[in-house]
Amino acid sequence: MALAALLATGTACKRNGPTSAPSPVEPPAVGNSDIEAWVTTADRSALLSKLSVPLRFGSGGQLPTVIEIDTARRFQTIDGFGYTLTGGSAMLINRQLTAAQRNALLRELFLTDSVGIGISYLRLSIGASDLSDRVFSYNDLPAGQTDPQLQQFSLAPDQTDLIPVLKEILRLNPDIKLMGSPWSAPVWMKTNGSSVGGSLKKEFYGAYADYFVRYLQEMAKEGIAIDAITPQNEPENPHNNPSMLMTAAEQTDFIKNFLGPAFRAAGLKTKIVVFDHNCDNPGYPISILNDAAARTFVDGSAFHLYAGTISALLQVHEAHPDKNLYFTEQWTSSEGNFGEDLKWNVRNLMIGSTRNWSRIVLQWNLAADPGQNPHTPGGCDKCLGALTIGGGITRNVAYYTIAHAARFVRPGSVRVFSTDIPDLPNVAFQTPTGKKVLIVLNEGNSLRSFTLRFNGKTAALSLAANSVATFVF
Repeated sequence: MALAALLATGTACKRNGPTSAPSPVEPPAVGNSDIEAWVTTADRSALLSKLSVPLRFGSGGQLPTVIEIDTARRFQTIDGFGYTLTGGSAMLINRQLTAAQRNALLRELFLTDSVGIGISYLRLSIGASDLSDRVFSYNDLPAGQTDPQLQQFSLAPDQTDLIPVLKEILRLNPDIKLMGSPWSAPVWMKTNGSSVGGSLKKEFYGAYADYFVRYLQEMAKEGIAIDAITPQNEPENPHNNPSMLMTAAEQTDFIKNFLGPAFRAAGLKTKIVVFDHNCDNPGYPISILNDAAARTFVDGSAFHLYAGTISALLQVHEAHPDKNLYFTEQWTSSEGNFGEDLKWNVRNLMIGSTRNWSRIVLQWNLAADPGQNPHTPGGCDKCLGALTIGGGITRNVAYYTIAHAARFVRPGSVRVFSTDIPDLPNVAFQTPTGKKVLIVLNEGNSLRSFTLRFNGKTAALSLAANSVATFVF
């Protein structure tokens, strides 16, 4: 039976709406099925719904449209899928939920049992982001004072909410990977003495490198290992609060003469990932990687997609194929449309960035309240969390886009070849246990039927209009 018909007749397991709690997944028995299918539709009639009837290879003749999977043609390894755990997200999870509610939610988010979506990667702000409740660094001083020896460095601002929530997450999933990114250096290190804009004073390049070292060392003392850092979130954006400008030349100098040597001297294995900004300027990371001294310290490049096209990642890969790529941030708006945002994010992020060599896909951000709080003065006031926490828990569009990959494409999976069909975007992976995962988007307004072909076997499948499906076999 066609997938569209299954949804239309109700024989798929329809999930509850976005205000439901707590589980996104209720796996029904599927009999002797070769292929499992999980579906989300733009109209929310299905939300990560698992089909309740078996799908099998040999189920029909070959259709004109064929998606072939070839596991012999292998590309990048996947590190994970997830979100930024902002200070505001941690505050809401820690303060708005009871211990039992918090435990249930974290199990749902970070495990892959019957209720879990399996988030496997998180990004953290080093100091405040614009979705913290206030602006801070780990070395704030009265105006006019400096502390180049970092004698007053302290993680105290994160001890109330972020670090306790992280420790709970790590107890559930000790293998989760973490990336840290600063929105700004401490203001006494900056040319304008402000949390907004300005640049890092050259005289404090060494102190700022030591600031990263202290952050990593102090987090390690808390039992929190940071897998990677970026030197600056959105280094070409001077308008956010906090924010800081850092040109490609400045970042090159900082990495090769200060940050890289400081990590090496401290024996740190944390990866350094450059850029962390929009796809309209792939020349920024390429110029850093072109520098022979800087590139020795650099693992790869990170991107957002508020400008440019996702194919910019391929440009960087082709220029430096030995360096990794990471997709680290994309927001959805509280004024957006679930269906349109679902299709855009699946097409560009879940499919687009991974087809263009990204090892991770992270959305921004994990949680906000019903008023899109907290945020700093001037921070984003329309950033819709994957979760809305307040008067219950609402699961929003970013929850489902990430879940369609995170639950099934586990860390260590490898992207493999699948037929590139422009009007039926898709991407395929092979997991560490040998399962094959195919994510397919039908953003058209009518049913799309296609043949899935693997290793000489075929299955005739159909996908409802305006929907995404994850097939596992």
